[in-house]
Amino acid sequence: MADPIPKQAVVLAAGESSRFWPLCEGKHKSLFALLGRPLIAWTLEALARAGVERAVIVQGPHRPVERALRGYELELPIALSYVVQPEPRGMGDALLRAQALLDERFFVVHGHSFTADRWLPLLARKAEETGAEIVLAGKRTQEPWKYGVLALEGDRARGIVEKPAPKEAPSDVRALGFYLLPRGFCDVLPEVGEDHYSFEAALDRWMRERGEARVVVGEHPSVSLKYPWDLFDAVCVLFDERLESYRAPTAQVHPTAVIEGNVYLGEDVRVYEYAVLKGPLYVGEGCVIGTHAIVREYCDLEPGVTVGAHAEVARCLFQRGASTHSGYFGDSIFDEGARAGAGTVTANVKVHRDEVKAVVKGERVPTGRRSLGTIVGAETQLGIGVLTMPGVLIGARAFVGPGTVVGENVPSGTRCYVRQETVIRPPRKRTPSTDVRSSVDRGSSEG
Repeated sequence: MADPIPKQAVVLAAGESSRFWPLCEGKHKSLFALLGRPLIAWTLEALARAGVERAVIVQGPHRPVERALRGYELELPIALSYVVQPEPRGMGDALLRAQALLDERFFVVHGHSFTADRWLPLLARKAEETGAEIVLAGKRTQEPWKYGVLALEGDRARGIVEKPAPKEAPSDVRALGFYLLPRGFCDVLPEVGEDHYSFEAALDRWMRERGEARVVVGEHPSVSLKYPWDLFDAVCVLFDERLESYRAPTAQVHPTAVIEGNVYLGEDVRVYEYAVLKGPLYVGEGCVIGTHAIVREYCDLEPGVTVGAHAEVARCLFQRGASTHSGYFGDSIFDEGARAGAGTVTANVKVHRDEVKAVVKGERVPTGRRSLGTIVGAETQLGIGVLTMPGVLIGARAFVGPGTVVGENVPSGTRCYVRQETVIRPPRKRTPSTDVRSSVDRGSSEG
């Protein structure tokens, strides 16, 4: 009998991630860092815990994943091979790029699938019990229009419909992004033609014509990073499972500072007078927390982040080198090197507490969140006194001028500011009124 756990996985990390704008512009979303390392590193560790020994990473033409993992100097317990997908042409094309390196049986996961260790053993067990060549993970959803939805007969998958309307969905189970496949699946891909959804089309054909595709429906944690605000789900899962309280020997914490709960403080962190840190909270190496600042629950501050004096930061993700002055930052994300001036406020709740919607690729998208601030791209600068409305997206390398109220998305590389008229005139000539003076005098004497 074959080993129930395939020893190889294909890790997909080459798509353009257009719905993930404005984050990770120019790099894959699996390179977004949480808890001090990119998501793909957490995925590779999860694969190793599941028994996988070798991973084939499909990356973009500039080899960003390879360079990023080398830059973090991580010791990963898994052998890595890399292939390049020159253009973002979908999962099917990515798999064909890796075909020459594939074993007879292998897993396919996305670069941000850091809960793989929960799911892959279930797929392998189902394959061993049923003899199915293809097994995939499924999860129930009330939002079928976001996913590929499975047609089911018991645990058999009979087809897959990509992003169906609610009334046309064949079930309430979506494909989760974890697959166990045979090498022969690659022979089906050319038969369905070249298309961004060729992987799904080939999977659908296999299910309909061969019928031996099984599904494991579970409730284990999983994170689908379709939109940038999905990172808040990712940080909750990682914090709850991986965050451990720690204070590096070189961290400097003033005696008047207050630290509560599960808090990680990296090397050379500085926490100044009367700052308050409430966990769960990750503060990477070299971060600075200013006097009287408050940083609370589920914040992730990557290395070199500065939180200025008197700032309040709640449930925010700041990438390497991001910085804030005073102000309020709630449920917001700042990419690498983004900066906010004094008095910045990221509004995160609508007046009537309705669901926050965001504009993605020209369409208003429900976020499923009643609390969502702003998402700011890399190296963008916000001037003093900037106010952002809930769900606003601000692109990379943009500039928002002082005193601007941002109520709509700001494209990358642009300047957004308000024009105001400044009027300076001589003072009015006033004629003193004896009646007024006398009434004031009377009032004071009569009181």
